[in-house]
Amino acid sequence: MADSASTGELSYRSARPDDVKAIAGLHADSWRRHYRGAYTDAFLDEEAPVVLLEQWTRRFAAPDPRARTILAERDGSVVGLAYTVLGDHPIWGALLDNLHVSYDLKRTGVGTRLLAMSAQAVLDADPSSGLYLWVFEQNAGARAFYEARGGDCVERLPAGAPASWLNGKPYGLRMAWRDPARLLPA
Repeated sequence: MADSASTGELSYRSARPDDVKAIAGLHADSWRRHYRGAYTDAFLDEEAPVVLLEQWTRRFAAPDPRARTILAERDGSVVGLAYTVLGDHPIWGALLDNLHVSYDLKRTGVGTRLLAMSAQAVLDADPSSGLYLWVFEQNAGARAFYEARGGDCVERLPAGAPASWLNGKPYGLRMAWRDPARLLPA
């Protein structure tokens, strides 16, 4: 992936260690908006920002050579992110562990572009790899987004998060693309 590619006022690039706070902030905001009901309000409002800052700090302090983090920026601010781990699963392939877009840019193509760029990174590393992600069953908007882009629901399991974070017993859905090339622009 080129370090920077422009689309109008948006640009896309690989993340750097100095992006940690912006990435964690976007990630926490996305969780607060979309994971209410699956995670407790106390976790989302008080703990998630700290947990996510620590997670992203660790990711950049000891980078996984299989990981790819792509950012979308507008006017110097991080407005989208995709974090993919290549070769994560022997059957499903690369894991798209995070895909988040600023709330004000939903339905503008940023998520679609980040998903396509992630698919390209997977194909560049291993053309035979699939791509998958987990989405909360209750997150109807995200499920519809992935389904509209050809994702197949291949598994349903109880959410894999600490019980103290969860509100009840939410389920996660594994959405998969056996051929990530389906995500590339025609």
